[in-house]
Amino acid sequence: MKTYTTSEIARSIGIHSNTVRLYEELELIPKAERKENGYRVFTDFHMEQIKFARIALKVEVLQNGLRKQAITIIKTSASGNFDKAIGLTEHYLQQIKNEQKNAEEAIEITQRLLSGSSLGEESGTMVLTRKETADYLQISMDALRNWEMNGLLTIKRKQNGYRVYTDKDIRRLKIIRSLRCANYSLSAILRMLNTLSQNPKADIRQVIDTPDESDDIISVCDKLLTSLHYAEENAKVMLMHLEEIKKQFETNPTL
Repeated sequence: MKTYTTSEIARSIGIHSNTVRLYEELELIPKAERKENGYRVFTDFHMEQIKFARIALKVEVLQNGLRKQAITIIKTSASGNFDKAIGLTEHYLQQIKNEQKNAEEAIEITQRLLSGSSLGEESGTMVLTRKETADYLQISMDALRNWEMNGLLTIKRKQNGYRVYTDKDIRRLKIIRSLRCANYSLSAILRMLNTLSQNPKADIRQVIDTPDESDDIISVCDKLLTSLHYAEENAKVMLMHLEEIKKQFETNPTL
C-alpha cells in the first residue's frame, strides 16, 4: 500500500498542507492513521477523495440546500459508502436540473408579462395599499419593503403619505416575484429592469445573466443561468469520479 505524508499529498494535488488537515477536520476525507511520532499517514484513497471534494466544491450553488447536499455527498464518499454517495449525487443533479427549469420558466413568465406592454406605461385602474398588494401577490410586506429599498420599484404616495400601488406596479412586482422565486439576485433583477426601461427589446435572458463590468461584488445568483449550467456539468463529473473511486476502493477504501 502506497502512503503519503501531509506535504506529499498537498504537493501532489496542488493545495496547502493546512487544507489537507482542514479536509480531515471537516470529515471530507477519512481520518488519517498516525505514526508513532504523530505524523499523519495518507493513502491513495485520501488522494482521490480530496480530488473528489475539490470537484464537488468547484461550483458554488447555494439555493435550496444544494451546497449542503454537496457536502453530504463528499462525507458519504469519505465514509466508503459509494453507492449511497452515487444515489445522492443523482438526486443532486436532478435538483440542479429542476432549478434550471424554474429559472427558465421565470424568464418565460417575465416575457409574457411584458408582452405588448412596457415598464414605463401609464398605470390603469388598480389602486392598492401596501397590505392589499402584499395579500394580492401572496408575498410579505417585508419583501415589498426590501424590493423598494433596493431600488427595484418606486411607489407613488398619496397626499397623506400612504403608498399607492397601480396596475403598472403590480405587473412589475409579479415579474420581481417570479424571478426571486427562481433565485435570481436582486442586483440581476434590477439590472434587467433598468435595461428594459431603456431598451424594451433587450434580450432578457442575456441581460439577467450578465453582470456589469462595474459591479464590485458578483454572486452566483447574479449569473444564475450560467452558474446552474456549470453546476450541472460539474455534477456529471462528480458521478463519473465516484464510479471510478467505487471500482478502485469499494473492497478496501484504505488502499
